[in-house]
Amino acid sequence: MPRWKPDARQRLVVAALSLFAEQGYDDTTVAQIAERAGLTRSTFHRHFTDKREILSAGQKTLSRLLVEGIAGAPADAPPIAAVAAGLERASGEMTSFNRELSPLLHAAIEANEELQERNALKSTGMAAAMVGALKQRDVPEATAQVAAELGVLAFKLGFTRWADPARDDAPGELATLTLAALEELLAAAQRLDQVSLRETRCGALQTEPPLLPGGCHEGQGEEEFTGQPRRNR
Repeated sequence: MPRWKPDARQRLVVAALSLFAEQGYDDTTVAQIAERAGLTRSTFHRHFTDKREILSAGQKTLSRLLVEGIAGAPADAPPIAAVAAGLERASGEMTSFNRELSPLLHAAIEANEELQERNALKSTGMAAAMVGALKQRDVPEATAQVAAELGVLAFKLGFTRWADPARDDAPGELATLTLAALEELLAAAQRLDQVSLRETRCGALQTEPPLLPGGCHEGQGEEEFTGQPRRNR
C-alpha cells in the first residue's frame, strides 16, 4: 500500500505514466488519462495544459529548486559547494510520492523512444539551469558547465539509490544520498587528474623505454601534442 495519499494532480500523473508504459505516449489521449484517474477532462486541464506538460512540469520545478539553492549559497562558496546547496534544496522537496512514482516513470521511459529523448532533455535542462545560476555568481563558463554536469550526475545517482525498492530510506534521506554521490564523483574526477594531458596525448602510458622529462619518447608525439612540426635533428 502506498504511504502517500494522492491528490488529483498526482492521480493524473500516475494514470498518464501507466498508460504511456502500456500503450505508448503517442497513442495516449487526455481523455484516457482522465478516465484512468477517475477524473474529468476539465479537471485534467485545471492541472495541465496537455499531456506533454505532465512530463515537463516536474523538470521545471526541479530546475527552479536547484537555482534557488545555488542562489542561496554563501557568497564566498566555491562553485561545487553552491551546486551542493542546490542539490540539497531540490532533494529536500522530494516526497514519498516521487519515490514510489519512480518505477512507473522508468517503465514509461523504457517503453517509448520519445520519452527517452524527453528524459535526456530533462537532464540538459537541469544542467542549463545550474549553469545559469552559477554564472550569476560570476563563475566562469567552463567551470560552471563542469560543476553543473557533476550536479546532474549526482542527483541521478542519488535518486536511483533512493528509489531502489530494496531500500527503506525516509524522504529526507535523498539529500544525504545525493550529496554522498557528489563526493564520489568529485573523488573520481580527482583521480582522473593523476593522468596528465601530455601523457595521454603522447600515448605514453605504461610504455618502454622510459619517457623523456617532457612526457613523450624522443621524436614521438611532439607534433600531435604541441601542434608544431617536429624539428629536424
